[in-house]
Amino acid sequence: MADDEPEKSYTWEGDYERTWEALKEDEEGSLQATVDDIVQRAKRRRLEDRPNNVRLGMMRHLFLIIDCSRSMEDQDLKPNRLTCCAKLLEHFIEEYFDQNPISQIGIITTSNMRAEKLTELGGNPKRHVEALGKLSDKPWLKEPSLQNALELAAATLRHMPGHASREVLVIMGSLTSCDPGNIHDTIQAMRDHSIRCSVIGLAAEVRVCRKLATVTHGTYGVILDESHFKELLIEHTVPPPARMNTEPSPIRMGFPQHVLHSDKNKISKLSMCMCHLDGKGSEGFGTGGYFCPQCESKYCELPVECKVCGLILVSAPHLARSFHHLFPLDRFGEVRQDGHQRAEYLFCQGCQAHIQDQTLYRCPKCGNLFCLDCELFIQESLHSCPGCASTRPS
Repeated sequence: MADDEPEKSYTWEGDYERTWEALKEDEEGSLQATVDDIVQRAKRRRLEDRPNNVRLGMMRHLFLIIDCSRSMEDQDLKPNRLTCCAKLLEHFIEEYFDQNPISQIGIITTSNMRAEKLTELGGNPKRHVEALGKLSDKPWLKEPSLQNALELAAATLRHMPGHASREVLVIMGSLTSCDPGNIHDTIQAMRDHSIRCSVIGLAAEVRVCRKLATVTHGTYGVILDESHFKELLIEHTVPPPARMNTEPSPIRMGFPQHVLHSDKNKISKLSMCMCHLDGKGSEGFGTGGYFCPQCESKYCELPVECKVCGLILVSAPHLARSFHHLFPLDRFGEVRQDGHQRAEYLFCQGCQAHIQDQTLYRCPKCGNLFCLDCELFIQESLHSCPGCASTRPS
């Protein structure tokens, strides 16, 4: 049993510093400087943990598995776990597609010892957010089934092409799982299909979830509070390192434009898009849409893989926005103010505010100084230094 996972110290023993050793008073007897330093190091930890010069899985196919069992009605997260989870996942989905515009997400729920698909894999964040809005109406029934949910996700992900990144993110609130068979066989199957499984626990660490993440090379974290929950979700917006067996192959793509009908010389005719053929109602029925340049099949959203000819349909902005992962911005150097510097003369190049903190961050190219919040915004959202962009080339 000890060989299944690497040795790790207890959380209270190894993951936290002793308070009386970490907190130190300054000359005036204040602890504010030490507290600010701890907060700064916590905010920059996400940037420091990112590996450099690593091949990434850019085309991601991610299934979110959400525990909807009776344990999600607990009120340790306000107003309850499921409502808080749905709210944070809405923000996560929007951020996910902002950082990964050519990727797809699907949602699976598990309760009453069963698993069902809430949404299929798709690149339209609006459809997933609308589905999450109806999640609170579902009844909380009995226990979840982690094995059924994983097998349901694997049934779709195992057919994804070899160059794509196959991922599963489990939001687990229950400490138990009612499975029909041996879940260890399912975990091994997920590894054989190169499906990376990560887990976020809402209660406490569960050994089977730890093994799932370890065997499939995913991550496992247990939340402390709502803000920590949000941080753990945001970590999954960055593309993971590509697996060793990822197939390097050229990818054929189509770049359709939104038109009113497939042939401009003909009269517009009503038609059903391919992504709503199995749905009910009039959604997806109309004259406009994206028409595949190879087989003229109609779709109402991008990116998508054509169900008829298999061509990947994207837009040029989607592809361009993915480049910042391949060419990341250089990390800013940390600069400490000494006693001879006067803070009132230092301005942040980003927000133009006075830099009052003891720690500054300097761009290695233009040499401009930035505060902590602007440096995090530049590295995680903007992906371009405003100082370098405003400097005219000589």
